[in-house]
Amino acid sequence: MSTIIKATAVAVAAGLGLVTLSACGGSDSGKDSADSKTVTLVSHDSWAVSKNVLKDFEKRSGYKVTVLKDGDAGEAVNKAILSKENPQGDVLFGVDNTLLSRALDNGLFQPYEAEGLEQVGTEYQLDKDKHRVTPIDTGNICVNYDKKYFADHKLTPPASFDDLAKPAYKNLLVTENVSTSSPGLGFLLGSAAQYGDNGWQGYWKKLEANGVKVVDGWEQAYNEEFSGSAGGRKAGGDRPLVVSYASSPPAEAIYSDPQPKTAPTGVATGTCFRQTEFAGLLSNAKNEKGGKALLDFLIAKEFQQDMPLNMFVDPVTKDAVLPADYAKYDVKVDAPKTMAPKKIADNRDAWVKSWTSLVLK
Repeated sequence: MSTIIKATAVAVAAGLGLVTLSACGGSDSGKDSADSKTVTLVSHDSWAVSKNVLKDFEKRSGYKVTVLKDGDAGEAVNKAILSKENPQGDVLFGVDNTLLSRALDNGLFQPYEAEGLEQVGTEYQLDKDKHRVTPIDTGNICVNYDKKYFADHKLTPPASFDDLAKPAYKNLLVTENVSTSSPGLGFLLGSAAQYGDNGWQGYWKKLEANGVKVVDGWEQAYNEEFSGSAGGRKAGGDRPLVVSYASSPPAEAIYSDPQPKTAPTGVATGTCFRQTEFAGLLSNAKNEKGGKALLDFLIAKEFQQDMPLNMFVDPVTKDAVLPADYAKYDVKVDAPKTMAPKKIADNRDAWVKSWTSLVLK
């Protein structure tokens, strides 16, 4: 989600053949008005799609898609808000439920009910009355564990938030700074959903006393500190528990050579927080018609079925079928924690400040 998730997916992005612009290089602000057959998608850095799938859309619609990658999800949303009177593109992809209220309160999107929306699960339609955003993908931020470590130490892996604070798991968990990392923030929100507005601080005091390690971002936590990832093993990572995603075990297995029968990492399914990503037609978009066609494409079956092996996220449409490789290692999370976007917006800044004083003292 929002930062994806998805550093693993970067490995597959090189051969995608997209027309991609760097945010620092800027975009041709007059291009869409001069050429109505160009539609620009603004996204966080983890956007990826198979070349043939994108070409199919371009051939059918007559629009050429330009992708402008604009940093992580928070950066992309903030830049879009600052430039909303003269937006860099037509559609913004990658605003998630932790940032949704900020985008909507700033009038970032104009309403559009995408074709095929009836196929999208109602649990993902967080703006269903106004249709300012369209749900595109979903996933779960969860604690992952190194199966080999726990087998070697004859220790049962943790299954819940409560377990992580037990002495048996002292000095085993690494997580991300909530002010700089999407999965870090999601894990905080999950704990707030679990223990309530007045209880999550006490829980984090227990984690801090139990030796939780905090690093700036997912890349460092997962690929350097976590003993269960290929990168972590190479880097000498010694933490067998990490805040990551329920889709990390499939990614870890699929990118192994040869592929194992089962993923080398597991998911503590009682620690998960649901993350959903959205796309919307930007206010003052220069190519509204093309932007609407692009939104229709993003929830069409072809794109929805293409996402899992490119961005390691789950489809939101009922008719999408998971690719066989992804389904083989998929981890089911039956009851992830959730939180209303308004509650997140009302409390996020205060919670981040309080968490920082508790954990980074």
